[in-house]
Amino acid sequence: MIALIVCHFALAACAGPLVHRLGSRAFVLLALPPAATTVWAFTVWTSASDGRTEEWSWTWIPAYGVDVSLRLDALGELMVLLAAGVGTLVLLYCASYFADDTPQLARFAGNLLAFAGAMLALVLADDLITLYVFWELTTVFSYLLIGHGSERKQNRRSALQALTVTTLGGLAMLVGFLIIGQAAGTYRISVIVAHPPTASTAVQVAVALVLAGALSKSAIWPFSLWLPNAMAAPSPVSAYLHAAAMVKAGVYLVARLAPAFADVPLWRPVVLVLGAATMLLGGWRALRLHDLKLVLAYGTVSQLGFLILLAGDGSRDAALAAVAMILAHALFKAPLFLVIGIVDHATGTRDLRRLSGVGRAAPLVCAVALLAAASMAALPPLLGFAAKEAAFEALLHGDTADLWTLAATVAGSALTTAYTLRFVWGAFLRKPGVPDTPVHRVSAAFLAPPALLAVAGLVLGPGVGWTDHLFSRYADVFPATTPPYHLALWHGFGTALLLSAVAWAGGALLFAARAPVRAFARRVAWPTADGAFGHLLLGLERLALQITGLVQRGSLSVYLATTLLVLITGQVAVLVTDRPWDDAVAPRLWDAPLQGALAVLTSAAALLCLTVSRRMKAVVLAGLTGYGTALLFVVQGAPDLALTQFGVETVSMIVFVLVLRRMPVHFQESVSSWRRAGRVPVALAAAAIFGVAVWVSAAARTAEPAGAAMVREAASHGLKDVVATILVDLRAWDTMGESAVLAAAAVGVTSLIYLHRRSERPVSGEEPPGRTTPVAPAPAGTADLPTLTRTPPPGGTAWALSRDPARLTGLPQGDEGAPERDWLAATSTLAPEHRSLVFEVVARLLFHPVLVLSLYLLFCAENMPGGGFVAGLVGSVALITRYLAGGRFELAEAAPLPPGLVTGMGLFLSTGVALLGLFDGTVLHAWTYHGHLPVFGDYHLGTSVLFDCGVYLLVLGVVLDIVRALGAKIDRQIERAAALGRPVSPETGGGAR
Repeated sequence: MIALIVCHFALAACAGPLVHRLGSRAFVLLALPPAATTVWAFTVWTSASDGRTEEWSWTWIPAYGVDVSLRLDALGELMVLLAAGVGTLVLLYCASYFADDTPQLARFAGNLLAFAGAMLALVLADDLITLYVFWELTTVFSYLLIGHGSERKQNRRSALQALTVTTLGGLAMLVGFLIIGQAAGTYRISVIVAHPPTASTAVQVAVALVLAGALSKSAIWPFSLWLPNAMAAPSPVSAYLHAAAMVKAGVYLVARLAPAFADVPLWRPVVLVLGAATMLLGGWRALRLHDLKLVLAYGTVSQLGFLILLAGDGSRDAALAAVAMILAHALFKAPLFLVIGIVDHATGTRDLRRLSGVGRAAPLVCAVALLAAASMAALPPLLGFAAKEAAFEALLHGDTADLWTLAATVAGSALTTAYTLRFVWGAFLRKPGVPDTPVHRVSAAFLAPPALLAVAGLVLGPGVGWTDHLFSRYADVFPATTPPYHLALWHGFGTALLLSAVAWAGGALLFAARAPVRAFARRVAWPTADGAFGHLLLGLERLALQITGLVQRGSLSVYLATTLLVLITGQVAVLVTDRPWDDAVAPRLWDAPLQGALAVLTSAAALLCLTVSRRMKAVVLAGLTGYGTALLFVVQGAPDLALTQFGVETVSMIVFVLVLRRMPVHFQESVSSWRRAGRVPVALAAAAIFGVAVWVSAAARTAEPAGAAMVREAASHGLKDVVATILVDLRAWDTMGESAVLAAAAVGVTSLIYLHRRSERPVSGEEPPGRTTPVAPAPAGTADLPTLTRTPPPGGTAWALSRDPARLTGLPQGDEGAPERDWLAATSTLAPEHRSLVFEVVARLLFHPVLVLSLYLLFCAENMPGGGFVAGLVGSVALITRYLAGGRFELAEAAPLPPGLVTGMGLFLSTGVALLGLFDGTVLHAWTYHGHLPVFGDYHLGTSVLFDCGVYLLVLGVVLDIVRALGAKIDRQIERAAALGRPVSPETGGGAR
C-alpha cells in the first residue's frame, strides 16, 4: 500500500520533465501508478469480501499516540477502486484532451497525479491525524487543479472559494478529531469504530465539527456553493475530483464513522435534513441552467445530498444502498463529464441552446452519454437502477424520519430524471430553429475512457450481485435487519418499483413543461449559497475599507507617533507604579572609551540624517548608523551579530541607491516647522523611556539567564559558536518562522513592481525580464556596439547570444575572425559612459573569492562566526557586484535560476530538515554523521548544517528577487522611457513614472 502511494508522488515529481519531453503523451506514463493500484485492488477483492484486512503502520508521533496507519477493508476496497480506476482512465483521457503546447501542462499533470496519490492515502488511512493530513493535501491539490489557467479571473476566484470553504471545514474537522481521539484514548479509526467513546457533550460537539468538515468537502448545503463554480476547471478535473474522488471524501468519512456515531443525537437530524435539502435544491437548480457542465454540476450536488443521507442513516440496508450508489454515481457521472469535454472539443460550445444534431453527427459519443444518463436516471438494467431500488427499500422499512426522507428522495429522483432528459435533449438532439452544430471527428482513444466507465455501469446492473458480498461486509457492521437486503437487479413488483415509476413520470412531466418551469424559476429568485458568500465577502471588504480609512490615513509620522505614545504611556505607568530603579544597579555609560566614541559617531550620523535635504546623503548617513552599530557589536565581542549587521547594511544601502534612481533627488518637505518641532519631544521621550527600561530590566530577572544553559548545551556537543547553535538548533523554530516572514516580505516587495507574471520566459510582444537588450536608439558615440533584437533567436533567449558568440553580429573580431567573448556582458550591453573599467576588473577579481568566502562562512558556523544568514548576504553581495558592473543582463547571466525557485528551494530544504526529526518523534531533532577522510582527517556532518544551507539559499533568493525587481526591472523601465524619447531628468530619477 505504502509503495503504491509513494509511487504516485514520486512520478508526480517527475511529471515536468516527462511532459516537456513527451507532451500530452506523458499522461499515459503517469497513469501507470493508479493502474497498478487498480490491479492490486482487484487482487485483494476476495480477501476484502471475506473480511480480511491489509494493514501497514509506522510510528509517527509516539508521545501523542499518532501513527501513519493504512488499512484496507471492504469500504476501503471500493474507494481505492474508484480513486485508482477512474484516475487511470482520466489520465489516459488527458492524453487526448490536451494539446502538447497547453500552458502549464506539466504542472497540471503533476498536480493531478499527486491528487490521486493523496486521495488513495486518504481512503486507506486508519488514523484520524493521518486522514486529516491527506484530507488537506487533496484540498491543496484541488485548489491548484481548479485554478489551472490562473490568468482567468474566474479560475482564480473559483479555486480560492473552494480552498476557503473546504479548508475552514477541514480545520473544524481537525478539532473534532482531536476531541474524539482524546475521548477514545486512541486515534486509530478501526478501534474507535469498534469501541466508540461515550456520547458526552464534548463528543457531541466533536461529531458536529467532523460533520462540518465532511459536509463542506462533499458540497452539502449550505457549503454547496464551491462545487458549481469549480466547473471552471478542465473537464478531466471535473470528472475525477467532482464526480469520483474529492467530493466522495466527505461521503466516505460519514460512511466510515456512521457505525460509531450514528446514535449520537445530532447525527441523523443533520445528515438527513441537510442531505435531503441538498438533493432537492441541487436538482431544482439543474433545471434552470444552459451550460451542460453546470447542469451536471448541480446534478452532482443533488446526488451528493442523496449519498450523504444514505451513508449517515445508520441502518444496515441504507449503508448497503449507499455504497452501491457511490459506485453507480462514479460510473455515470464521471463519463458524463468526460463526454462534455469531448462535446466541447468537437463543437466549441457547451451551451445547450446552441447545440443541435450532435447525436447524429457523433453517434458513438451519443451512445456513451445515453448509457451513463440512463444509469443516472435509474433506468433498468443499469447499476443506477439497482442502487436506487436498494435505497427506496431501505427507507421504506425505516422509522418516521426515514419515511419523510423517502418522500424527499422520490421528489429528488424526479428532478434527477428531469435534468437527465434535459441534458440528453440539450446536448445531442435536434432543436427547431437551431442549425446543426458542426462536429469535429472524435478519436477512439478520446472516447474510450468514458465508454469503459459507461459500459461498466451497464455490466454491473445485471451483475450487481457480484458486488453484494463485498458491500454487505461493510453494511453488516450496522445492526442487522430481518430479513437482510441483498443487491440484485430485480426484486419483483413492489413499492420500491412503484416509487421509481413515480419518479420517472414526475421527471418526464417536469421536462415536458420545461418552459413554464423555467419561467417560474426566473420569477422565484431564491437566495443561493453562492450569493450569500459573495455578499459576505463584499461586506467584509467594505468593513475593511471603512476601518482602513479610519485608522490608516497614509501618514507614517502619525503611525509612528501613535505607536511610540502608546508604548511611552505603558512604560511610564509601570515605572511610576513599581519604581524598579530602587533595586537597579548604577548605570555605566560604557565598558570602554571606544564604545563611547562609536556611540557618539553613530548618534551624530543619525542627527545629521535629519538635517540633509538630499536623499542620497540621508541614505549614506542612515547606513553609517548601521555600520556604527555593527562596530559596537565588534567592540562588545559579538562577531556573529557584527557580520550580520554589516551584511544587512551593505545590501540595504545598495537597494536604497537602486530605488533612488526613480525618486526626486531632494526631499519635498510639506510639513510645517511647528509640526516637525512637535515630533522632537515624542522622539526624546521614547528614547529616554526605552533607555530606562533597558537599565532597570537587568534588576528584574528572577531566574538564571537561558543563555548560560545554551552555552553549556553547545559546549557539551563540542560546538564553539553559541550564536549559530541557537539559530539552527536550540531556537531553530524561531529561525524557521523568520525565514517564512523573509520570503513573504520578498514576495510583497516584488509584487509591487511586477503587475503580472514574474516568469523569465518570453511572452508575446515583450522581452523576457532581465534577459534581452533594449532596442532603444544607440547613444551618440556608441554606433560600434552590437544591436540585439527583442525577439529571441531560434534555440534560446536573446541572452543566449552571449553564450554563443557566433550568433552575434557587430562584436569585435579576434585574430581568427571569431567574435571575442568577454567575461562581463558590459562590453556588449552597456554604453561607454555607463561603464567603469576599474569596477569591471574589481568585480571579476572579487566575484569568485567572495562566493568562496560565503561558503566558508556557511560551513564554519559551528566553531567560528558565520552561518547561513550572513553567508547568504555575502553571496548576494557577489551577485550584486556583477549586476552593478555589467547591468541587468549580467544579473541574468550570473543567476540564471528564477529567484523564486531559489527561495522555494531554501524553504523546502530547511523545512524538510525540520520534518526529518519526525522519524525520531520530535520536530527539528538533530542527527550528526561522523566520518573520516584519508587526507583531511575526522569530520562530522549534522542536520543543522543542512538547515543552515536552506537559510543560505533562502537569503540568496530573497536578495536576488529584490535586486531583480528594484534594479533590473527599473533599468528596463528607464530603457523603455529612453526608447520612447521621454526626458530623463535628475529630479525625476530617470524616465517617466
